[in-house]
Amino acid sequence: MKYYTTQEHFESIYNKIQRSHVFKARSQDEFYSWSQGLREELHKLIGTQQMKRCPANPRVIEEIQCSGYIRKKLLINTEEDIVMPFYMLVPDNLKKGERRTALIACHGHSSNGKEAVAGVRAEKAVSDTINHFNYNYGEVFAQRGYVVFAPDARGFGERRERYDQGKEDEKLLSSSCAYLNVMAISLGQTVMGMWLWDLMRLVDFALTDCDCVNGHVVCAGLSGGGMQSLWLAAMDSRIESCVISGYFYDYLQSLLINYNCLCNYIPNLWKVADMGDIGALICPRMVFIQTGSQDSLNGRDGLRNVLTQVEKVRMALELFGKEKNLFHDIFEGEHKWNGDYVYQWVEAHTPAKWED
Repeated sequence: MKYYTTQEHFESIYNKIQRSHVFKARSQDEFYSWSQGLREELHKLIGTQQMKRCPANPRVIEEIQCSGYIRKKLLINTEEDIVMPFYMLVPDNLKKGERRTALIACHGHSSNGKEAVAGVRAEKAVSDTINHFNYNYGEVFAQRGYVVFAPDARGFGERRERYDQGKEDEKLLSSSCAYLNVMAISLGQTVMGMWLWDLMRLVDFALTDCDCVNGHVVCAGLSGGGMQSLWLAAMDSRIESCVISGYFYDYLQSLLINYNCLCNYIPNLWKVADMGDIGALICPRMVFIQTGSQDSLNGRDGLRNVLTQVEKVRMALELFGKEKNLFHDIFEGEHKWNGDYVYQWVEAHTPAKWED
């Protein structure tokens, strides 16, 4: 049978586009002008300008002693009628009056939201996904001394829409990305915009309502969590360093040719910037990018497709003489969080990690 498809047509359109906010600054002044313009455009595209601040109204639901930390479950409002549950992991060795750096631990797919990142293994499906992806990085950071905030993104965990609710294994690891993004786009919003808004309100909470946080915030995430970490660091200058694991490549090969979850798609984004341009917004702050050599999300050109985007971040840092603020960890393997070095790097690049 012969098929008459449209993908090649889309590729042709993509390749002809002159993106409006490609990074090409040649001075710090040009960088700041470019970055301000791109951030403003991205806020328009993802719909955050429609969202309104409200009192967080924090409430603690439970506290459980774990191995090396206390796991608190809290709720806050990020919009007047939107509630975000999250875990706050507080190290046992935190002394009275001591303050620590906050780490926002973002989850991706197949996670049951915050459960995998926080190392909650009560359900076999979650325990298995933790083992497969090394998913409990939030727990590890807490055991290494950070005050960790691990939220459910909208559509995951306790924020799944009714179509995806339930405790069956396939339900626990499912998400409502497709429903949320289709509905949001029809209302001028996006799921990425909602995720970013919620994360920024979580940063507000960490900095203003937590007497154990020292005013410094870093973020980290794998896969869809890497996407959230990328966008949070790019759009919120309060983030001092970030880890983007399993999510850094060009949009053409990894999202147009390789069809992925609907949460990745933002109307008109590809006419504005590529992923490396968004990553460049993090400069001159610190960024750790992690790539598995066999990760299928890298695209048909593999690592070459990743390196073209990483190079944009490096070029932006060169304007500030801060090339060492970028570390690209390429490991042999597939799509997962990898190795101990990422924890060591974050610790080495955490300003004022502990304060009395």
